[in-house]
Amino acid sequence: MSGTLTLPNADGVVNATATVEPQSMDIVELPKNNGFWQCLFNWTSSSPTMLRAVEKKILSYLKLPYRGYFVDIGPAVGDTDKIWTVSMNTDSKEVPLVLLHGLGAGVALWVMNLDSFAKDRPVHAMDVLGFGRSSRPAFGKDALVCEKQFVKSVEEWRREMNINDMILLGHSMGGFIASSYALSYPERVRHLILADPWGFPEKPPDSQTTKQIPLWLRAIARVLTPLNPLWALRAAGPFGQWVVQKTRPDIMRKFQSTIEEDINLLPQYIHQCNAQQPSGESAFHSMMQSFGWAKHPMIHRIKDVRSDIPITFIYGSRSWIDSSSGEKIKSQRDTNMVDIKIVTGAGHHVYADKPDVFNRYVNETCDIYKLSGGHLPSPKPARSSSPSVHIIREATESDDEHELPNLNTAESVEIKAEAPESATTTTTVHRTEEETPVTPTVQLADGKRK
Repeated sequence: MSGTLTLPNADGVVNATATVEPQSMDIVELPKNNGFWQCLFNWTSSSPTMLRAVEKKILSYLKLPYRGYFVDIGPAVGDTDKIWTVSMNTDSKEVPLVLLHGLGAGVALWVMNLDSFAKDRPVHAMDVLGFGRSSRPAFGKDALVCEKQFVKSVEEWRREMNINDMILLGHSMGGFIASSYALSYPERVRHLILADPWGFPEKPPDSQTTKQIPLWLRAIARVLTPLNPLWALRAAGPFGQWVVQKTRPDIMRKFQSTIEEDINLLPQYIHQCNAQQPSGESAFHSMMQSFGWAKHPMIHRIKDVRSDIPITFIYGSRSWIDSSSGEKIKSQRDTNMVDIKIVTGAGHHVYADKPDVFNRYVNETCDIYKLSGGHLPSPKPARSSSPSVHIIREATESDDEHELPNLNTAESVEIKAEAPESATTTTTVHRTEEETPVTPTVQLADGKRK
């Protein structure tokens, strides 16, 4: 039998009807021992099934309930595109926070952030079109065309979700997309939060690039530039997960205090996210030049974001991303509504390296709207002198913070190591995962956690 639920939008207002259907597929039991030969025999062509299973296990460590569902956005890029979305605290009437991940990632990598973000406001994390469990259409080949297609997919998703306006947070590639979205749809963005955003500065001369990027990576880049960034995971076939485990053990270690029962979940998830058709990855390849830079840098355009939209940059002090772009943008803006925060000890994946500090900065930014009654702060007069950058450094934090899980292969040039920390306890809650989309409603499949 199927039941009927009312699906509240980000403002807590019912806008659609959702039908709960019997579970459409069994949860795949993931192997406990993921050695070389185990990986060979457990890898199958049904990557979407494995991806669903491993994502579900990672998200089971959340303390607050969540809902996962597909949002049918129609022919945004392909014939019928669907965006996989995880939502929390949708009854809240606060301005919703929307999360866009980076290259090769997915919603589950926000596992150390979602509970904190959703405590006081609605939160929606999506698998960007072409990544994770979302549709994987064929993007264009031109850099600007791909950028516009990403932006269109976000806008169509917003329209289907009946979200009027939002605080938009993007990490790395997601920060690039979020910035482009704010340029195209400024009336929908209350605040733009850019976490170590990719694609902002101009590509420096080769002499400067040589100083910043290790020799081994430059050599690899020359050979692999014609290929998609994460091609190696797919080329490894049944050994892809094993390759992630052996070459990137830091990934498991950095999430260990949250995912204490099975540290192999992260390499499983990253492998399954990137073992499928490289749709979004190919679009990223079209937009990039030499891995670390965009063909059309955002530094030349973001100054045109509407002047009443505040921008907050959050950089990791040990990231390969150049934080000077934030300083330049601060000087270009006519108002003083640009904030720059630098988290000491964090790398490119600042949201996972120092989650407590990152969560606090994001929540403080979102709380602006509680204190101001939901309105933007009044712009300050333009500065006549060089900008003073608001830099906040955290020298010491609690023992459960982690360091440097460089999860996006093409966007990382350094690997750091740190001893594992102690595990933390979690609270078991009931949650619902939903599937099968229908426009303009969302059809769901029951998947309560046992």
